[in-house]
Amino acid sequence: MRRLLLSTVVLAVLAVPASANAATRHVVRGAGWGHGIGMSQYGAYGYALEGTGYRAILRHYYSQTRLTQAAQRSVRVLLQPDDPYIRVRGATRADGRALKPSKTYIARPSGGGIALFGLSGKRIGRFSSRLRIERPGHALRLLGPALNGVSDGLYRGAIEIQAGGGLDAINVVTLDDYVRGVVAGEMPASWPLEALKAQAVTARTYALATRHPEGPFDLYPDTRSQVYRGVIAEGVRSNAAVAGTAGRILTYGGEPAVTYYFSTSGGHTENVEFSFVGSLRKPWLVGVPDPYDFRSPYHRWRRSFTTAQLTRALGSRGSFRRLKVLKRGSSPRVVKAQVIGSRGTTTISGPTIRARLALRDTWMRFTRVSTSARSAAKAQAAAWSSPRIALWALNRISPSVSGSFDPAPRSHRLILERRIDGRWKRAGTIRTAAHGRYRKAVRRPGVYRVRAGVVAGPPVRVR
Repeated sequence: MRRLLLSTVVLAVLAVPASANAATRHVVRGAGWGHGIGMSQYGAYGYALEGTGYRAILRHYYSQTRLTQAAQRSVRVLLQPDDPYIRVRGATRADGRALKPSKTYIARPSGGGIALFGLSGKRIGRFSSRLRIERPGHALRLLGPALNGVSDGLYRGAIEIQAGGGLDAINVVTLDDYVRGVVAGEMPASWPLEALKAQAVTARTYALATRHPEGPFDLYPDTRSQVYRGVIAEGVRSNAAVAGTAGRILTYGGEPAVTYYFSTSGGHTENVEFSFVGSLRKPWLVGVPDPYDFRSPYHRWRRSFTTAQLTRALGSRGSFRRLKVLKRGSSPRVVKAQVIGSRGTTTISGPTIRARLALRDTWMRFTRVSTSARSAAKAQAAAWSSPRIALWALNRISPSVSGSFDPAPRSHRLILERRIDGRWKRAGTIRTAAHGRYRKAVRRPGVYRVRAGVVAGPPVRVR
């Protein structure tokens, strides 16, 4: 009779399931910001703080190049494309016709050419499909917003207006005046002078190596080329860096080298062929250690995603399960990986992963943390049940947290944390199995999570 009573009570207890909740978090640990090719700007900053001169900085990032002197020339920078009208102030002549620098002039399309008007509406003249407006030795004001995000910007050189479907405003400026508008747009002017000089040389070289002289303009004023903001970007220190390196560029095989640069390397730069899909290997664009990049606030970073977010963003076949890296570059940057889903796998490039997840770099490692919470069951008391038997049955379903940590930490050790008054407090340690599985009984209800280093799992509630 006692055995029958015990079985009845245990069944009664087990008939009420333990409350449980579960969650999965995918943590991406990354390093660096940018494509990883060429000069790391924060790395150059660190080298300069260590007393390294700009020549040595450039030799480090662009191996096998030579520092040479380039002939001075002009470049053409597109500022306002396909506008119904262009407004300029500060000019003294338009294709030889006299203007007043205190006046604002408006250019409009006119029968395949360009008509120039004053603010009063009086026509100054009609010109061909290309009109050059300038004031030698002075900067001009280009009214309205430009592609570089600057409104009513001030630019050295001339403003060339070209007629097409609409009008294009192009800044024709000497190479070094162009670089003056780039250096402080791409690097803080408060940084050490040697870092600014390295930036001046790379910007000057990049402009020459990537310009398109056969087209209607050479360069964009934004990240499609380099950030060029005109006079508004200039500063005393950045201008001194340009003057101190006047005309100097880096060459390889006698030609200007394509001197890519970016913000933060994470500690190592990358080969161009591993970052730009389809690019050929370039002897001067190879990965090198970057020991002083740690000064960057983006040296290390991390992001968290849900399974649903990764499924949508990465085009997973079925529900996303994990990312398997197939190839890394000369640094830990991902070149190629497999997206493993519940219904199959797809192959994807590192740069595509970065773009789809809006990550700072392709230097990344994925960790999947799943956690389930099981709360204690409540016994259904019967009039004939024994309290001692019910207590025994309850203890067989004790509250716990369990799950998986993939890949498992090298130590196979996790920290269990409990949230108390809005802060996470250590509640114990957990030893994982070889494949990252874990389970831990807890003594009291609350919100728990597991952690290994900077990677924390999702919080779950034990009732």
